[in-house]
Amino acid sequence: MSESENSQPAQTSAEAPANANRRPKRRRRKPRRSQSRNNAQTGNVQENQASGSEGSNALPEVPAVAGKWRFQDFNLPMPLMQAIAEQGFHYCTPIQAEALRHTLLGGDVVGKAQTGTGKTAAFLISILAYFLEEPAPDGQKPGAPRALIIAPTRELALQIEKDARALMTHTSLRVASAVGGMDYQKQRQKLEKPLDILVATPGRLLDFHQKRDADLSQVEVLVLDEADRMLSMGFIPDVKRIIRATPRTEERQTFLFSATFTQDILNLASQWTHEPAHVEIEVDASAAANIDQRVYLVSDAEKFTILRRLIEREKLEKVMVFANRRDLVRKLDDRLRKAGINVAMLSGEVPQKTRVSTLERFREGKVAVLVATDVAGRGIHINDISHVVNYTLPDDPEDYVHRIGRTGRAGAQGTSISFVGEEDGYALPEIEAYIKDRLPCQQPPANLLTDD
Repeated sequence: MSESENSQPAQTSAEAPANANRRPKRRRRKPRRSQSRNNAQTGNVQENQASGSEGSNALPEVPAVAGKWRFQDFNLPMPLMQAIAEQGFHYCTPIQAEALRHTLLGGDVVGKAQTGTGKTAAFLISILAYFLEEPAPDGQKPGAPRALIIAPTRELALQIEKDARALMTHTSLRVASAVGGMDYQKQRQKLEKPLDILVATPGRLLDFHQKRDADLSQVEVLVLDEADRMLSMGFIPDVKRIIRATPRTEERQTFLFSATFTQDILNLASQWTHEPAHVEIEVDASAAANIDQRVYLVSDAEKFTILRRLIEREKLEKVMVFANRRDLVRKLDDRLRKAGINVAMLSGEVPQKTRVSTLERFREGKVAVLVATDVAGRGIHINDISHVVNYTLPDDPEDYVHRIGRTGRAGAQGTSISFVGEEDGYALPEIEAYIKDRLPCQQPPANLLTDD
């Protein structure tokens, strides 16, 4: 018998309310059998390894490392542990370790973490562990998710859905997405079936809710991802309407994640969470310790030639080029294409269906260069991007961190190159102040300045 099967009867009988078919009440977890880093490969974990799901009876040995939590230290259900191992994850990132210590016990969390730190896995693992250990209440309605994850952009929402599917491989749990710019009827059809997790952007979710295709009254876990981004994009009024349709704060578990903690974010967190633990993972002083950050001082007229030579002479096969404006992205895509470079573009004006297929082609290596606006600065999880080029520096210093966070993921080394021309100089001091570090400014290498 698997761990999830073994744990369900006792918790269900003790905690499931009699009227669960009306509105499930929040069921705070009892202290789990073991949540100690000293538990590695012992007790129930080892027992379940011997009787795990068919075709995967053992987990790899993961040695204990001082100062690090292993996922196995949290005594997670075996179907989830198998998926985590298959993804190549063994040690928790700081945000994962700190968040899971609270969320697995049923507590709310307000977490501060920059992009690329693993916060998506932190809340997904917590949700899936909960659902594997405590089955759905009787009478769960179609279109009434047990967990609702709200994200500010379509790309991020779709990435979360993709990550959830990977972690749900060995389970019968269901996930769906509701995002704007994609087939409404296809999404509606998925809401006609029972589902465990719904990942949504605010506008499309409100559409479904107002038409009664989505029922939010049975939400047990609510996740608000990148709350600062939702605030800056003007989504907070919509998010407030959505939250009012969910159970009260004390009747659901709530996770709120944000890259920054402004007073506005803290005020929202106090309204939407119940006695939360605050977890803060500070921005690394150099924005990313495993990213080689370079700044090339160039004239605006030199930028394109240097970019083309950089791609051709270093034979770059997976690079993201960021620009601030849609028209500049179009121009770069056209000029690189005419230069014979395998390129695609990503911006808010590209239809959503095309954006999804473009990302998949880039992920699979069928596109060498992806030129994008900051719509792609968050929510893209592709582990082998070798270079990020800032063709123009972002207006918001925080976006610099999100951009370069597309490379150097999963412990790999990455390279970030920023072109600083006449119009970019004003943004550099603000970026350096934000990351609390000086960026090395230099002339481009000679091979990028000459035709030989």
